[in-house]
Amino acid sequence: MATGRICLGQIGAPHGVRGEVRLHSFTADPSAIASYGPLETEDGRLFEIESLRPAKHALVAKLSGIADRDAAERLANTKLYVPRERLPEPADADEFYHADLIGLRAVDYAGRDCGTVVAVHNFGAGDLIELRTPHGAQTELLPFDAVSVPEVDIAHGRLVVAHPTTTTEMPPSLRGRPTAKRSGGG
Repeated sequence: MATGRICLGQIGAPHGVRGEVRLHSFTADPSAIASYGPLETEDGRLFEIESLRPAKHALVAKLSGIADRDAAERLANTKLYVPRERLPEPADADEFYHADLIGLRAVDYAGRDCGTVVAVHNFGAGDLIELRTPHGAQTELLPFDAVSVPEVDIAHGRLVVAHPTTTTEMPPSLRGRPTAKRSGGG
């Protein structure tokens, strides 16, 4: 379920008076955000990163066309995207881009519908997938690890969840499986 664009970062507050901004990078190596070429906003504006340096809790970036603090202030909270095809495929079979997970159908071991992935969150203790329940009224969060999500099948648009309310037991072949490395950006 790959999407057309992947969010690689978000512009924060201005930094100084010369148009620099604080930049929050969502790439595994934060400074790698500058290597993906022009970054696009949700409304289609393009920015090149002219310079980038580390700062406390973020990066400081000089973006093309942003010359003063006022222009930098107008960009606060702007998300920056690149086309999906500019990103390398994940190196590990248990690594996924968050955007590739959104929209996947979640099923339990018996194949019963458990919902659809609507978001991936990380509040500091690891990734969580947010599922919209089959009836669409509620969402629930599940840890995105090999115990709670033992199978991810991007090609077929689904993942298997060990749903806490499911009475069907985990198949013996999956019992004792070590926690998988689950990660991804954007």
